[in-house]
Amino acid sequence: MLRHSLPLFACLLCCASSPSAFAQQGRIVPPPLRNAPILVIPQRDQIREALSAADRGTLSAEQSAAVANHPLAGWVEFAQLKRDIDSTPAPRAQAFLQKYKGQALEGAFRELWLAATARREDWPAFRSAWKPSVKDDGLRCAELEARAATGAADAQWIADAQAMWRSTGKPLPATCDAPFSLLASKGGLPATLRWERIEAAAKEWEPAVMRSAARGLPAEDLALANDYAAFFEAVHDRALTWPKTPRSRLMASQGLARLAKSVPMLVDTQLPKFASALQFTEEDRARPLYQAALWTVASYEPDSARRLNAVPASAYDDRLHEWRVREALSRSDWPAALAGIRKMGDKQRGDSRWTYFQARLTEITGDKAGAQALYRQAARKPEFHGFLAADRIGEPYALCPVDVALGTPQQAAIARDPAIVRALALYQADRPGWAQREWDDALSRFDDTQRRLAVAVAQDHGWFDRAVFALGKRPEETRMYGLRFPLHHDATIRREATKNGLDPAWVAAEIRAESVFNPNARSGANAMGLMQVVPATGLATARRIGLAWNGPQTLYDPDANIAIGTAYLRQLYDKYGPPYMVLAGYNAGPAPLARWKAQRPGMDPDFWIETISYKETREYVARVLAFSVIYDWRLNGDAAPVSDRMRGSAGKRKAFACPAATPAN
Repeated sequence: MLRHSLPLFACLLCCASSPSAFAQQGRIVPPPLRNAPILVIPQRDQIREALSAADRGTLSAEQSAAVANHPLAGWVEFAQLKRDIDSTPAPRAQAFLQKYKGQALEGAFRELWLAATARREDWPAFRSAWKPSVKDDGLRCAELEARAATGAADAQWIADAQAMWRSTGKPLPATCDAPFSLLASKGGLPATLRWERIEAAAKEWEPAVMRSAARGLPAEDLALANDYAAFFEAVHDRALTWPKTPRSRLMASQGLARLAKSVPMLVDTQLPKFASALQFTEEDRARPLYQAALWTVASYEPDSARRLNAVPASAYDDRLHEWRVREALSRSDWPAALAGIRKMGDKQRGDSRWTYFQARLTEITGDKAGAQALYRQAARKPEFHGFLAADRIGEPYALCPVDVALGTPQQAAIARDPAIVRALALYQADRPGWAQREWDDALSRFDDTQRRLAVAVAQDHGWFDRAVFALGKRPEETRMYGLRFPLHHDATIRREATKNGLDPAWVAAEIRAESVFNPNARSGANAMGLMQVVPATGLATARRIGLAWNGPQTLYDPDANIAIGTAYLRQLYDKYGPPYMVLAGYNAGPAPLARWKAQRPGMDPDFWIETISYKETREYVARVLAFSVIYDWRLNGDAAPVSDRMRGSAGKRKAFACPAATPAN
């Protein structure tokens, strides 16, 4: 670990001059960086102020007139109506729905209006505004009540209410209570339907739903159903005398599974007696054994292997197969880990992750020839484990980019599409939820080419995450690296990375993983800005590097956020290095990182990363390292080997090539 000088893998940025991504003398040339200034929607500040004023109920006549011809004028009106929705007259609501018929605004307002009419039980108005396309469960139950209140509780109503009843074992909104009560009074909730929902709720571990569904059962059945529910809340020995039926076995098995999730060791004493008394099948036994194994192995507790072996093979799914391998890796039991991979199904084992580890373990256990074939197979995928495999056999990184023709008349037409215009304006006005509605409306009408061009248009306007959420619907779209790996603020990234002795490709990858270059991103944990820095860390780091701090809003300034985030990365590097551990600490925090380091000291980085307990962190570390490779290619045309990159060491830079007849990647 280097504390005060540039890490050996640091590099200067040099942008490719090629006009598109294609092979040049066997090399895969990256597309040029698109560093044009972000396009700003006209009247952005004015429309933002008008929307805020409408939210507050202080929109002046002058403000309203000033934006009357703006593409977002309808959304300003929507904001006004939303504020006063409970007192909005029906004629005005209907006029608004008619005025914006076919637009995203219509759907957004319809949901508000339906909820308002349901609250005041204006059922004729509700039915007048109803459309079957509404998916909200609360509104669908309100629609049942509206039909009943207006004399339409016919045979179709009963069928629809029964469908809602059996739709889930999870709690339904309170608006479903009234129609369900009416359904029961009409004889539409026979015991069979009640038991159907009770069993569905048992599978979701929802005892309160079980009790609610049981109301209306005959007294003897009601008592049994309530006792089933009580077993989920606290396992009791009354279950030993339950009827020896498949239903009783399901209830006891699911109840024990719920217990196993919180206190796995109790399965050892509780499962045998209930299994014997109720004559459990293998499937019944498997449910609690599965949960006990899963929640034990996730912490690598000492008896993890025993619990994994206790789960019947028939109950193993992809999740448990993976944990069986990780548990063996955590103990450096290479034969057991290899055996675990070989027990996976073909599809799971064919994933680059497990193909790579099968190769690695095959090599460790002495079959070098077999390992080479597996490494070659994994290396065909432009993913973290594919890159690792390529490093193992000294091959170029596999990359088969697909270019997108930009600057065409068709792209210009997409940029003029009214819904796209509104989506972009709403995004720049800090209304991402409304922007998403307009975006979804536009894409519902677009073909594949138009959808891809819409992503490019969105990037021109600073909406970079569209490449994450709108691409990937076709295999070739995963190869559109110019769109999927945007780069903005690259001068700042270059400057701050160099100042802190970090690889600029790493910093760009962090931003891509954390915020997809959205400077206004904010997480549920109050992490803010491009590099998702929490205010406390931001303040401490700003003070340390002498950067002006104007409160948490400082983190929404891209230059400040990159300066703070990069300095913090350097601080973690100096404290925790190498980079793969820095990434784990950046995502999970210092306490989990300390635990993982203590649990597996000296373990090879690839195995250490795979045995990280938290799925989010495990995937994050691999994702950022893979993104770093792609950004290195985008910036320089080649890349530092990921095997060296994750250690913070130097190595001969790698070329990229598209393997002949490679699957789409």
